[in-house]
Amino acid sequence: MPDPASPLPYTDTKPVGAADFYAAINATFRFIHARLGEDGLRRYWQEMGTQYHAPIAEKWRLGGLLAVADHWRAFFDAEPGADVEITRSDDEVCVNVKTCPAIDYLRRHDREIFPTFCQHCHFVNEAIAEPAGLAARVKGGNGSCVQRFIKRTPQLEAQNLEDIATAS
Repeated sequence: MPDPASPLPYTDTKPVGAADFYAAINATFRFIHARLGEDGLRRYWQEMGTQYHAPIAEKWRLGGLLAVADHWRAFFDAEPGADVEITRSDDEVCVNVKTCPAIDYLRRHDREIFPTFCQHCHFVNEAIAEPAGLAARVKGGNGSCVQRFIKRTPQLEAQNLEDIATAS
């Protein structure tokens, strides 16, 4: 049973996560895309955010941007090889990923990285953020990016997918 005080919805007793997971999700994205196309892959990412990550959305809804920042600090503390800086203001949480642990792992292990791999950060995080009245915007990718979690407003522009780099 997860610790209700933890910003993460699971209990993990290892000091860091298992990096081979990155190869598995890379292969999963490629498999789903081959069978269901780009729209099917995006649906998969959105459903992962709305269904699997529903406990995170609820924590963000209840705790606001403080809960978002706490989540990402705990998440990246457990990710092997992550170099990430997280800042919070009254209006947003900024996750500055200087070294993406997934992209770094895939490169070091000579894996062919699925080209739209980095888009999953937008689609999954946007689905988590929406029930909390927040939005997720990503800029960069392919090893480093900036992910912003901001209050959702009617004036907010949609994510420009061209702002998310193709992974290689």
